[in-house]
Amino acid sequence: MPNCWQSGISERRFFQVTVSPILLTVLCLTTTCATNAQESPKTIKLIRRLISQSPAPPLTGVASSGNQISLNGRSLPGTWLQRPGKSGQITTHLSDGAFRQLIGVNFLNSSNSGRQPVQWFSSVTTPLVLATKLLGAYRYLDITNFAQTSGWQIQANGNILVITTPKAQVTNIVQSQQSSDTSVNPLQQVRILVDLDRPTPWQVTQGSTVKKIQPPSSDPDTLIPKSTVPPNREWTVTLDGIADPVLIERYTPQPPAPAAAPILLPNLLKQLSPATPTQPILPAPAPAPEPLIQQVEVVNNQTIISLSVPFGLSPQVSTVGSPNRLIIDIRPDPLEERDITWAPGLRWRQHYVNLGTERFPVVWLEVNPRKFGLTLKPMWASLDGLAGTAPLIQTAQRYLAVAGINGGYFNRNNRLPLGAIRRDGQWLSGPILNRGAIAWNDSGQFYFGRLTLEETLITASDQRLPILFLNSGYVQSGIARYTPAWGSTYTPLTDNEIILVVQKDQIIQQLPGGKVGETAVPIPQDGYILILRANAATAASQLPIGTRVTISSATTPTDFSRYPHIIGAGPLLVQNRQIVLDAKAEKFSNAFIAEKAIRSGICTTATGTLMITAVHNRAGGYGPNLAEHAQLMQLMGCVDALNLDGGSSTSLYLGGQLLDRSPSTAARVHNGIGIFLKPRSSGSRE
Repeated sequence: MPNCWQSGISERRFFQVTVSPILLTVLCLTTTCATNAQESPKTIKLIRRLISQSPAPPLTGVASSGNQISLNGRSLPGTWLQRPGKSGQITTHLSDGAFRQLIGVNFLNSSNSGRQPVQWFSSVTTPLVLATKLLGAYRYLDITNFAQTSGWQIQANGNILVITTPKAQVTNIVQSQQSSDTSVNPLQQVRILVDLDRPTPWQVTQGSTVKKIQPPSSDPDTLIPKSTVPPNREWTVTLDGIADPVLIERYTPQPPAPAAAPILLPNLLKQLSPATPTQPILPAPAPAPEPLIQQVEVVNNQTIISLSVPFGLSPQVSTVGSPNRLIIDIRPDPLEERDITWAPGLRWRQHYVNLGTERFPVVWLEVNPRKFGLTLKPMWASLDGLAGTAPLIQTAQRYLAVAGINGGYFNRNNRLPLGAIRRDGQWLSGPILNRGAIAWNDSGQFYFGRLTLEETLITASDQRLPILFLNSGYVQSGIARYTPAWGSTYTPLTDNEIILVVQKDQIIQQLPGGKVGETAVPIPQDGYILILRANAATAASQLPIGTRVTISSATTPTDFSRYPHIIGAGPLLVQNRQIVLDAKAEKFSNAFIAEKAIRSGICTTATGTLMITAVHNRAGGYGPNLAEHAQLMQLMGCVDALNLDGGSSTSLYLGGQLLDRSPSTAARVHNGIGIFLKPRSSGSRE
């Protein structure tokens, strides 16, 4: 998104979990991976080191476990475990995110978190139901019988679960136009049928936009008009199977025939053109539509079907048996409705929400924060401070969150936060520009509003100076403060800053900052540093070395100070069931306000349920603008709602995978909101 607070760097690789789930459960869920206001920054760093470096203890009641899957020779990330079963049989359990994403299994609606109906080249009316088990940050499905019925061979090899599926053949690929009423929906739906000789794993992945190569003009003086139609999007459907050579030949792109080189002669008439043209200037002809199926190829015993999908359309993939077939419907409304109770108090839902004549696909999680074991915490990307970004899928797995969503804004160039982050009573980063924020406690109470943090530097002589920013990448004239939560050092963000080092409530150094980005200044573990920027540099003479100082801190509204956890983003959308959107008051640009884009949101309902939501592109068009986003949140029953960072940042995570988009299309983000599930004691009931 073009707004300066937005992220925009795509990430094209999955995160590979390398940390013990049990250790992280102990550290992240019991001690919450952070400290309260009384704990020292050294303790924070110790916990971070433990998270990243400790070896894995053995898992009780588990024969083997790991976080890598070898599927027909390809190494893929995915958590799994094996347990002793009846009569000495070993049962295999795969995390449901990996099962869904890597195998292509469709999850059907369920109100029982302990049982998950699935469909895979089988009947929807009589689905196979798999037992589930929550462990750490994942929900595992018992795939033992499923694998045996499908003819899979499974073997544990250290950290890797080796899965070999029977060899499959792709026997036919047929494209057909589906009938549709163009007066209602001008976007034509297309169906692709992929016939197989047996069920086989498949995946669908969204890629980048398709770049069109403009044909050269025979007249170098002729301007080629730019297309007003948004570019197509690449999609790939990958199957574990080998396509018939006839299909590969049928869908192999042919090189364009070489065109005769134009003879360019001087156009004397053009040099002597009359004031009024003698012939009308005709508009450029509409380009011929690109073929939907760009190519079919076999790579490493996989058939890869490359698609070029017009803007406003996306593939919806399903399977049927007898005959075994993959059905790829290219349609403007590809979202499949779901309502799955994933864990006690945690429900995964997705469907279209109508706003006037527009239909918006919404994927969301409903969380009962009063359910035993469910808690929410802010998360951020870096282990060593606040500078850094990472895919949300990586951050959530590092914290062992069962679910999560991207949070507030950040500077995508220097990867620094641009808004409030508070965890367990400690400010990690202060708010900016009186923007919207959400605050909560561990008892399931929430507060929404526009937040300001007012800090004041007070000298022994009762001189008072306002501190405008705390651990923030938002740079303005005035005094800013940076604590050890920022990192071990501070490097100037602007030229000619004055740096005051404060240790044990006393100014011990005054340093010239010099050029931006050049000299790193250590931040004392038992203190902080003050940065005097622009006009505030004159205050240096009033704060000589040896000056004793204290800091007073208060929030506006004061209600925010009662909550240990805060994430700031904005704008505020809904308050007390009424739309209160005022993006100009929160200093958002006109372009950002009007932009139609993918949006993330968080809200509470009248029953106290928390919802984290991802709203994607409307059927046949772009995503909602801010006004539409506020209306959608209100329609969904939100009593209070906040807009989070959006666009390519929007990422809704559950159990190891993203629910709302392909991970390759999700940008790296600075922070997020994690949902954690505390393990029950051995004597508690499931």
